[in-house]
Amino acid sequence: MNANAEKYLQMLQNEIHTVVFATTDENHHPVTCVIDIMLADQNGLYFLTAKGKSFYQRLMQQPVIALCGYKGKDTLSSQSVSLRARVQEIGQQHLAEIFAQNPYMAQIYPTPESRLALRVFHIYQGSGEFFDLSQKPIFRESFCFGAAQGAPLRFWVTPKCNGCGLCAKVCPQNCIGFYKNRAQIQPQHCLHCGRCEEICPQHAVERRTL
Repeated sequence: MNANAEKYLQMLQNEIHTVVFATTDENHHPVTCVIDIMLADQNGLYFLTAKGKSFYQRLMQQPVIALCGYKGKDTLSSQSVSLRARVQEIGQQHLAEIFAQNPYMAQIYPTPESRLALRVFHIYQGSGEFFDLSQKPIFRESFCFGAAQGAPLRFWVTPKCNGCGLCAKVCPQNCIGFYKNRAQIQPQHCLHCGRCEEICPQHAVERRTL
């Protein structure tokens, strides 16, 4: 796991903690629920649920998830982490550590007998993105872990560009510069609004996953 991935996984546990999960049901319809990220380590993330819950059944039928977590007092101070990943049930491994690090869980499942219903899930492979609206210009960064291959979206300027400058004039984050009379988009500051692609008279801007 690279340093960026570890930083953002730790952020999901320690700074955001409560996130929205997306799974699919037996009819392949999307379903969301709010889940706490209980642990993060060099091997990924951990959360838990009870075997009787529909969420558990969905995870067992289709062990892939998407999640998004957010922090900030308003939109312009917000930071978010989104993730698409694979999960696996690992029984009650790490359960004692989870309860030690998240003591409020003892108020929900107060006895050892009640905790027998719980199962821990490991998010072991995924790709994601950190998105920060609190900076000017905005900042975004992709990351991967567990041997996942990331394919972040980028707007790319091809050699058809003639340096007319129309794209730079409409960019809301002023993240387009020029080198040797060819526009260059700074991907870490790009909003992905698509205005550069729309306005280019040479059709030199392409939407790509790299």
